[in-house]
Amino acid sequence: MIENWYDPKNAAEWRAAAGSDPADQELGERVYTSRLIGQNPDLLMHGGGNTSVKLERPNLFGSVERVLHVKGSGWDLDTIEAPGLPGVWLDPLLKARTLEVLSDEDMVDYQRANLLSSSSPNPSVETLLHAFLPHKYVDHTHATPFLILADLPNAEEVCRKIFGDRLGIVPYIMPGFGLAKKAAEVYEQNPEVEGLLLLKHGHFAFGGSAKESYDRIVSHTNEVAAYLGLTDLTPIGERKPAANLDALPVLRGVIAEVSVDRDGAMPVFDLRNGDHTHDFMARGDIDALATRGMASPDHVIRTKGRPLVLRQSDLANRDTIKAKVEAFADDYRAYFDRQAPQANEPKTLLSPDPKHAWIEGIGVVGMGGNAKAASVAADLAEQNIRVRAVGEDAGGFYPIGEKDMFDCEYWSLEQAKLGKGTPPPFQGKVVMVTGGAGAIGLATAKAFAAKGANVLLVDMDQTALDAAQAELGKWHATHADDITSEDAADRAMNAAVLAFGGLDILVSNAGTATTGSMLELEDAAFRAAFELNFFAHKNFATAAARLMQAQGRGGQILFNISKQAVNPGKNFGAYGTPKAATLFLMRQLTLELAGSGIRVNGVNADRIRSGLLTEDFIKQRAAARGVSEQDYMGGNLLGREVEARHVADGFVNLALMERTTGHVVTVDGGNTEAELR
Repeated sequence: MIENWYDPKNAAEWRAAAGSDPADQELGERVYTSRLIGQNPDLLMHGGGNTSVKLERPNLFGSVERVLHVKGSGWDLDTIEAPGLPGVWLDPLLKARTLEVLSDEDMVDYQRANLLSSSSPNPSVETLLHAFLPHKYVDHTHATPFLILADLPNAEEVCRKIFGDRLGIVPYIMPGFGLAKKAAEVYEQNPEVEGLLLLKHGHFAFGGSAKESYDRIVSHTNEVAAYLGLTDLTPIGERKPAANLDALPVLRGVIAEVSVDRDGAMPVFDLRNGDHTHDFMARGDIDALATRGMASPDHVIRTKGRPLVLRQSDLANRDTIKAKVEAFADDYRAYFDRQAPQANEPKTLLSPDPKHAWIEGIGVVGMGGNAKAASVAADLAEQNIRVRAVGEDAGGFYPIGEKDMFDCEYWSLEQAKLGKGTPPPFQGKVVMVTGGAGAIGLATAKAFAAKGANVLLVDMDQTALDAAQAELGKWHATHADDITSEDAADRAMNAAVLAFGGLDILVSNAGTATTGSMLELEDAAFRAAFELNFFAHKNFATAAARLMQAQGRGGQILFNISKQAVNPGKNFGAYGTPKAATLFLMRQLTLELAGSGIRVNGVNADRIRSGLLTEDFIKQRAAARGVSEQDYMGGNLLGREVEARHVADGFVNLALMERTTGHVVTVDGGNTEAELR
């Protein structure tokens, strides 16, 4: 059952933080209860749901007018702030109800024309529905129990059993002007209702206060859950370690092979493999359920209308996986060919690749252009298998049909976005950085992330990794391990597959400097230096290459070598010798992996503040040379200190050099003795 998280003390704090204006205070509490809704995945998922409040504010001339604050485009309810609920003058919105028809484009323009601030985001496509209902607070959700109810073949009958006349029932109409008018008509037939059931869509509740509306959202949802026997909803988002994920990198490469050009990015995956996903795959009717459509029309924009279904027999090899992906793409094109001629305006075919998959023995996989999009698809896919299973057993899962699904997926406002904007250069790329919590590693991760990559940081200390990820952001991942231990490279590759489905770029960065003269160093210390500064590079590079070959779409391996590989320093033999071997390793792999489209390059850096070059070490070296620390760190031809971010730029620029392999970039401020050419 869904808990009611409303706390009067917290609500009062939100009101107080909004300032002394009563309207701002109401908006503050509106933000608070919107977040309560958005932070509960069984009340609200991506691609649907919005909230509003009606207030009074002075216009430019000082006259008080009614204003609707409603969720704006681009904002998520779980993190929404006051600017995410743009204000729209209410009376012009109400006047729109007198129109017979209003296109989506004209509706969006009309709503924007009545914004209080021209800098605000577009108000929700369901703004007019909120406006046409008279209540001060209105909440709209796509709660799991309500989706099950809304998609039952006898949804009206069941709704009456649960609620009697307390909910109005609105027939399915695609979100927009027509739905807003119909919902208002249904409400006006019985103004005593507490909310609305939108068939094949979701749930509205409303009230005179933020608390009353939120309470109704929770209580209504729990009444439906109780009727359906949903007493213990499994949390969305479970991902468990798994032994055999070999099919995922192959699938990732095959989808790109079928759907994009030779150099196009592969999708990023988000795996959900809790026990309930495997229980669902064990059902005898999943082939039928897969073809029924999505639980709510909003979902299809992010998931497409059906999953790619892969049985164990389909996972036998690349050819069998490819055959299923090609069949999916062919079916999708046929769907487009059936429906596009019936549309009111020309439509542009979307990429025919799947956006989520049901994979026997593996779980449910969301797919997208980056980790965020994949997570959205996975959340919706996971919610959908629950809706399908419970709904089918409760009487049948029958969401919108193919035509309505097409109208949502190929909505004119979504089509208008096609071809606009250029994705960042590393969107769809998964980057692994060893030594990722260190100065150079984290700087490199940030540089790749800033250009759209999703990054897996690998390091020994989970605490340091957690701190690094906090700087990097939620759409990245970490893996704690000793990279010199047996099978560490294979474990790291598995972590990349588990988190993102595969790997595109390895930055083999981790290293440490063992000092001492060659005549005095013990063999054990020398061998340990080789383990980290050569064998770890070799093991990670070869494991990454095997993973990239499984994907079949090329890839990149980037080594942090060192100027010590070509310009030895006194008492640095235990560091420079394995680094020289790593330089040769780079060249050898360049030769051996080019045929697989895998580029191998390196960076030779020098004198970077990091775990290798600590503040104490800098002080000692500067004192020994009789110079200032600044002069010591700037001891190069340019006379400028080289920072970790400069090394990161070297890695990023190598990754962008699409026709370069076997190359080493020096990032040392200029050192003639360390030049390679």
